[in-house]
Amino acid sequence: MNSLNKTFLPTNNSTNRNWFIIDCEKQKLGRLATILVALLRGKIKPHYYPSMDTGDYIILLNADSIIVNENSKHFIVNNPGRPGHSLKIKNIKDCLPKFTIQRAVKGMLSETETKRLMRRLRIYNNSDHPHQAQKPIKINVANFYSNPAFSNENK
Repeated sequence: MNSLNKTFLPTNNSTNRNWFIIDCEKQKLGRLATILVALLRGKIKPHYYPSMDTGDYIILLNADSIIVNENSKHFIVNNPGRPGHSLKIKNIKDCLPKFTIQRAVKGMLSETETKRLMRRLRIYNNSDHPHQAQKPIKINVANFYSNPAFSNENK
């Protein structure tokens, strides 16, 4: 039998989870969130399969310096749903940066994946983190999608 016709399906034993470190300095929230979701799901791996969990761990540093669109107004509405309790409306700039990043990433994940994948996202407001033992790989987010194989200039 020809071995080229067999499809490789990753199992729990065959997955190798990497640790990535990303600096949020001067990064836009939406563009950063799309990269985070791709890494958390494992879509950058060549053996990605939708029903198997092949995602990685992510450490975000300097979450205080993330850029949110200042021209448009973003609000968080909390409706407790109880009689006598009023709506609480907060401006997103007044919230914690950790909360805004988590909210953006959660909005891009499905309900079944959210709880499992959000455990792998570690967010810190400064450049210190306790994960040196995992030997994280530093990623330059500005060059994440600028692979020469996918650019339109070659076509």
